[in-house]
Amino acid sequence: MGEVDPAFIQATEHRPTLNTIQVEGIPLIDLSVSDTRGLNQLVSEIGNACKKWGFFQVINHGVPLELCTRIKEAAKTFFDQPLEEKRKVKRDEVNAMGYHDSEHTKNVRDWKEVFDFLLKDPTFVPASHDPEDKEIRSLTNQWPENPPEFRKVCQEYAREVAKLGYKLLELISLSLGLPANRLSGYFKDHTGMLRLNYYPPCPFPDLALGVGRHKDASALTVLSQDDVGGLQVKRKSDGEWIPVKPIPNAFIINVGDTVQVWSNELYESVEHRVVVNSERERFSVPFFFFPCHSVMVKPLEELVNEQNPAKYKEYSFGKFFVARNRSDYKKLEVENIQIHNFKISN
Repeated sequence: MGEVDPAFIQATEHRPTLNTIQVEGIPLIDLSVSDTRGLNQLVSEIGNACKKWGFFQVINHGVPLELCTRIKEAAKTFFDQPLEEKRKVKRDEVNAMGYHDSEHTKNVRDWKEVFDFLLKDPTFVPASHDPEDKEIRSLTNQWPENPPEFRKVCQEYAREVAKLGYKLLELISLSLGLPANRLSGYFKDHTGMLRLNYYPPCPFPDLALGVGRHKDASALTVLSQDDVGGLQVKRKSDGEWIPVKPIPNAFIINVGDTVQVWSNELYESVEHRVVVNSERERFSVPFFFFPCHSVMVKPLEELVNEQNPAKYKEYSFGKFFVARNRSDYKKLEVENIQIHNFKISN
C-alpha cells in the first residue's frame, strides 16, 4: 500500500462509527441433507435466514476444502509481489478486470487491494447505462504471469463456487414457494465475477474501512474469509453493526439487490462493511453471482397479487450493472443508480 497519504490522517470527517455488538450473529446452516424431510427443514432455515438477516453461513457446501486453502495461498502469493509487478495487470477505464489498489485512486478510506476476474471470459455487457444505447461490449480477464499457478487455481475455484451458487439459488427459490429451477434461466450467460481482497494491516484503523457500508447488486454473494474476520452486517431489527465470526470451512452468503426485487422485498439486500486490523493482514474471496446482462429484472409474477402489488418497475440488469460499476478513472455523469430508483411509489 506504500506510505500513508497525509490526507488519510486528516480525513476525520470520514471516520467510521465502529460501535458493534458482540453476539452469536448470523445463522449457520448445514447444507447436507439425507431425505425429503431434511430438505424441507433446510429450505425453511434458508428462508428464515433470508427474511431475518439477509445473511447466513453454510457448511458442508461441497466446495473442496483443499481448493479453498489453495485460493487463499494463491491470493497471498500474488499480493505479496512488488507493486510494479501487480500493476502489469492493473484495471483501467477500458478494462475493469485485473488488479486495483486504493492508493492508485487516492481513495484513502478504502484500505485494500483487489484482483477481479470473470467466470465467463469474455463476458458481454452494455456499452453504457443509456437505455437508448444498444451497443454491447465485451469484458476480458487479465492474468499475471506470476505466480505461475495463479490462473489455474483461480479458475478451478471459481467453477466450484459457481456450482454452490446454483445450488443456493435453487434453495432460495424453493423457500419462496417456487420451483427449484425458477431462477436458473436468468443465469444461462451470467456475468458472475470473483474477487480476491487483500487488506494490509492499517496503522490508523479508526480512520478507515476495508470497505465502506454498501449493498451488493448481485443476486447472491458467496464469500470465503480467513480467520482474521472484519465483515460486519447491519442488523435489520435495530440497525446495529454485527461482526460475522469466522467459522472454519464455512462460506458467508448474502442475498443481493436482484433477489430483493425478484422476491418483491420478501427478502432484503442488507448493508454490510469491512473493518480493518492494525496488526494482521486479511484475505477474503467473494463471488458475485450476477444474471445475464440481457435479463429484465422485476418482481416475479408468482409473488405479486392484489394484496401484494409489485414494488419495483422493470429494469435491464445490464444497464443497472454498468451504471453501478463506476469507473475509478472516469465518473459517469449520472446518479449512482440503486434499486430504490426503480421503486414504485404507493
